[in-house]
Amino acid sequence: MLACCFVFLIVTGCAQDNNQPAATKTSGNTDGEIEVDVKPLVNRVLTQEEQNALTPDQVLTLLKEGNQRFVDGTLTARDHSKQVREAALGQYPKAVILSCLDSRVPVEDVFDRGIGDIFVARVAGNFENTDILGSMEFACKVAGSKLVFVLGHESCGAVNGAIDGVELGNITAMLANIQPAVDHFKDYKGDRTSKNPEFVKMVTAQNVLGTIDRPGTHASFGFELCEEHNQGGDAPDDPGKQMGLGCTSEDGSDIGEERSKREQNCHNAEKKLDT
Repeated sequence: MLACCFVFLIVTGCAQDNNQPAATKTSGNTDGEIEVDVKPLVNRVLTQEEQNALTPDQVLTLLKEGNQRFVDGTLTARDHSKQVREAALGQYPKAVILSCLDSRVPVEDVFDRGIGDIFVARVAGNFENTDILGSMEFACKVAGSKLVFVLGHESCGAVNGAIDGVELGNITAMLANIQPAVDHFKDYKGDRTSKNPEFVKMVTAQNVLGTIDRPGTHASFGFELCEEHNQGGDAPDDPGKQMGLGCTSEDGSDIGEERSKREQNCHNAEKKLDT
């Protein structure tokens, strides 16, 4: 398996985010009445000045924090109508996220982002092609996004289809884009079908890493256009938590830990997912 470290991205608190939670708090009094303390809805959108001031690491932290709110069920309350009007004259998103088509992974909700916060490119199996890369180039080079995030998820029908060699209309050609992740484990000794959760998890992670590591991805948007690093993640369905699969720095080396070190940690982190 390609060296990687699965890390739960759970961080709290960041003064940089302008879209703080607008939670509703309820409590009961001695008369049995319910008192409701409602904070104002968030109606602002990110400005160009605020976008320029952000670093990729700060954006990644904001995504982690938003994901934690999603897990906790404390999503930010927003005035979408006002945000649409605010964003009418321009957009300055923090990041571009490549995600699967799956309806169970609503990207904006998973990261608690509002209108104008992020670009989202979606295709079944979250792989890159010329159209996706062009969209990412626009997000980074033209619109100023600071981070590229490739998001996979468990129970992915496209990944399962690629593993099982499904052939059906245009789906056949689409699944060919995921096949390299399946072939990466050609020496795997266990059951190489979608009925094996371990094998599916390995392929799902490799599909994300493969997208990040492919030379075409690097040449098109990776280092020059989005400044410091790309981030990959794999979202487990049940807890709703986002797992990171590692960052890549401007010179192509890994941020924080070398891949050789992360390979050792990978198995320990995988065990935590099963507890």
